[in-house]
Amino acid sequence: MKLSFRSASALLAAGVVTTTLAVGCANAPLRTEASTSGIRAAEEVGAPTVPRAALHLQLAKEELEHAKALEAKGEGGQAASMLERSEVDAELAVALSREASEESEARAALERVRQLRQNAKTP
Repeated sequence: MKLSFRSASALLAAGVVTTTLAVGCANAPLRTEASTSGIRAAEEVGAPTVPRAALHLQLAKEELEHAKALEAKGEGGQAASMLERSEVDAELAVALSREASEESEARAALERVRQLRQNAKTP
């Protein structure tokens, strides 16, 4: 199979770019801001007081620390993967906390409606 000069040059350029990106990503410092802010947000919306949210908040914290340890060992790819897990668990903790808060508000509203109905029936 013969390649034209342009095709060979394009393949070479694509290979150089791919290699550069792979090396660059492997050596890039771990960016923990998203995970850290997600953990902080989960704590602020009350995740520690909601059992299911507290579990995911704890997982997010542990995964963040594990990601930092993996980065220190030079295992950048696994560190990035662990960091993503931390971010997702933090987001899940926030969502579960908000869900619990909304359920609580809905129950309180239903109770107020029942009280109003009872008061309306009594003369």
